[in-house]
Amino acid sequence: MTIHSSHPFPTPEDAVRRLRGHVGGTVSLWTAGSAPASWAGLTVSSWMVANGEPGRVIGLVDPDSDLADALAGTGLAVVQLLSWRHRDLAEAFAGTAPAPGGPFRMEPFSSTPWGPRLDSAATWAGVEVESATEVGWSLQVTATIADLAVGDDQESLFHRRGRYSTL
Repeated sequence: MTIHSSHPFPTPEDAVRRLRGHVGGTVSLWTAGSAPASWAGLTVSSWMVANGEPGRVIGLVDPDSDLADALAGTGLAVVQLLSWRHRDLAEAFAGTAPAPGGPFRMEPFSSTPWGPRLDSAATWAGVEVESATEVGWSLQVTATIADLAVGDDQESLFHRRGRYSTL
């Protein structure tokens, strides 16, 4: 084995990816599935909230992810904000860190009508998928907010330029 300072998985120069990295965003975890055997989740930092009646969340999801399949199957999801203490969980759901037994075993989750909810997430929303449209290399998921709990997020997890931090 050779140890060196270069990146182990080099990627070609991608200006759009670099721009997205400079924008940054609060890290959310989107989960779906009606039973533990069908649960799927994905870390999403490219997302926003639109006010209205009803309110909506809009996120960019990997179209090849298990989450995209689960959303297509149930049309329901839980969107929860992650905090600094969840950074290892964020990596596991992003598929960039190991999670022996799967990422749902790393923290307690509870079943809700919209899917699995991270018990330690102070802020979360139960959502109903309104539309899913391919945009670039992503699936733009627009969902209406059916239930919402807004807690005291002391150390929200933020992602910018490939690194986690707090706000």
